[in-house]
Amino acid sequence: MGIVTKKIRLVGSRGEHETEGLFDSGASYSFIKKDVAERLATLEPLPQPMSFEMAEQGATVTARERVVLDFWIDGYRFSDEFLVLDNLSEEIIIGAATMQKWRMKLDMEKEDIIIDPSVTRLRFI
Repeated sequence: MGIVTKKIRLVGSRGEHETEGLFDSGASYSFIKKDVAERLATLEPLPQPMSFEMAEQGATVTARERVVLDFWIDGYRFSDEFLVLDNLSEEIIIGAATMQKWRMKLDMEKEDIIIDPSVTRLRFI
């Protein structure tokens, strides 16, 4: 498991916001703090709530809503779904599913994100 922070620009249907994103390979999904999500996009209820275990043994958190956002890192545009949580310690967490989807890698030595530019080219085949 690895964690790296990086400047990220979030863009939704209601606006945009720049913040430090926490890239966490130990988080299954990507998450966003509710007040930030509400400023950026319309919250969509999940068909069923999703509960997640936290690092603290026995502690769980439940997401009931999601938003879809574009996000920019080092001039590259990405897009994904973020689960909304009320009491998130960070404004945004980029989890393993998003990193795998966009083939992002954590460079722990340089505390940076490795992005393959070929993955960011949009294609319709």
